[in-house]
Amino acid sequence: MSEQKPPNIRRTVYFTGRVQGVGFRYTACEVARSFGVVGVVKNLPDGRVQMVAEGEPGEVSRFQAAVADAMGGRISDVAGQDSPATGEFLSFSIAY
Repeated sequence: MSEQKPPNIRRTVYFTGRVQGVGFRYTACEVARSFGVVGVVKNLPDGRVQMVAEGEPGEVSRFQAAVADAMGGRISDVAGQDSPATGEFLSFSIAY
């Protein structure tokens, strides 16, 4: 009997802190290369960074943790939610 993979998820995460002007989006894109995720990262007008990642639930969680680890103490708060994946992304990129 083969194991069935869990369905892909879409996780929308908002990072608060000193997260703009510090290479956050570039770092997220670089980290994404090591994970099986697709999505987008962008700066928001209110100073937060929004990251949307789609992939297998465990892979998305590991990716999010790796981004947080790479950005060190610059993040003061993280809020996010999961929903079904939409399949709209082909890669992980920066939105401007």
